[in-house]
Order: sequence, then C-alpha cells, then structure tokens
Amino acid sequence: MSFGVVEGEAQPGAQGLTIAEIDSIPFQNVRFTGQRWAIADVRLLAPIFSSKVIGVGRNYADHAAEMGNEVPKEPLIFIKPSTSVIGPNDAIRIPPVTRQVEHEGELAVVIGASGARRVDRAGAQKAIFGYTVGNDVTARDLQRSDPQWTRAKGFDSFCPLGPWIETELDVSDLEVRCEVGRNPEEMEVRQLGRTKDMVFDVPALVSYVSHVMTLLPGDVILTGTPAGVGPLVPGDTVSVSVQGIGELRNPVVSLD
Repeated sequence: MSFGVVEGEAQPGAQGLTIAEIDSIPFQNVRFTGQRWAIADVRLLAPIFSSKVIGVGRNYADHAAEMGNEVPKEPLIFIKPSTSVIGPNDAIRIPPVTRQVEHEGELAVVIGASGARRVDRAGAQKAIFGYTVGNDVTARDLQRSDPQWTRAKGFDSFCPLGPWIETELDVSDLEVRCEVGRNPEEMEVRQLGRTKDMVFDVPALVSYVSHVMTLLPGDVILTGTPAGVGPLVPGDTVSVSVQGIGELRNPVVSLD
C-alpha cells in the first residue's frame, strides 16, 4: 500500500492514466520512487487517512427543504468516524438494524500539512490540501429516531471517499451528480446540484470547524449534499461525481 500521483488525461473509465509512486504521505516534499503503474493494474483505496471526518448538514437550501427543515443560521456539523471510510469500488454494507439507507453525494475537502486551528477565511484557504468526492451514506430511519446522528451516519462503510485528491481546482461552481442503478448501463440520476448553491462556502466551513476543533493533516470535511437523496438497497451501485475531480463508484450489499 502506497501513495502516488495520478498522471495523464483521463478517458472514460479513467483509462489512459498512470500512477507514479511517492515514498511518503503526499502533503509536502514529495519524492518519486520511480515506480509507475497503469491505473487498471492498481486497486485504488480511500485517498487519505483521516483522524476524523466532519459532515455538514443542510448546506444546500433545496436539500433542507426536501427534508422539511429550515436552512441553519450557522453550519450544522457532525462527526463520522474514521472507521466509516472506504475507497472506490468497496462495498457499502447495510446493517440489519436499518430499513432506510440513503445516498448523499458531496464535495469533500482535505486538510493539508499545516492543519487548521481558529483560522479566518484566508487561513482556511491556505489550510486546504485538495478536494475529493464523498458519499455521506445515512440510515435515515435511525437519523429520525435517534436524538443525534452518530449511529445513523457512523456505520462501517458509510463514508466512501475517492477516487483521488485534486489539488488544483476552483470549487466555487462545480456540478455534483449522484446516480444509482442495478447495472452500469442503466443508472438513474438522483442528485444534480452545483457547489455555488451551498449556504456556506468552503472557506467558511473550514474556518467554522477550525474554531470548534483542531483540524489535523488529512482530516476531511464533507460540504453537504444537494436535493435528491434517495434509497440504497443491496444490489445497487451508487456513483457520485464532482466536476473536475472524478467518479466515486460503490456497490451496495447486505451485512448479514
């Protein structure tokens, strides 16, 4: 298991890309080992190890409305444990305790080497290493029944991240898309939003969270989901894509 840098221009299915191996974590002083592989010959894992994943609720007005909630006056944050993180093509495992699991496709922010503690907007921007794609999988029935969201959002496999981290990207107005289907040829578009419609933008979120808790290198902030959340059942495949980053695809199975 190692980190690498994605090289080349992606064709459909990410063909045409290669991975250049680096000898340590990717935050600074990157040194290449000289090893390279075609992307078809490697297994992509979650692109970062996080001490914590911070989610943001109701950060798109249309999603707040579809859930029957008001738009919050300040960011509504929660924690997903690091054990909930999986990578591309790993299975989302639905536990028997829930009967209503839903997808939430999102832009994810990755914190860089400096971390962030009580930073302003400018400091927040400097603290960002890059961006990836996330899926804030949620047991909706448990979210409604429990007084807080830890169980509903914290099951193992409930935080797919990937396929990689994009370090040079203007995220002020990007398409966020989520599709679900039983096979790759018949995928239904469930969510289709744009990051410009966030209630609180990325620097505001990073700054806000950093005034609550210290953000460490590799920590991830999920920036909220647009309208269109819907059910996932065993046998489904869920695909989340963010313009300029790529596609995160995961099968759904039952945890027996």
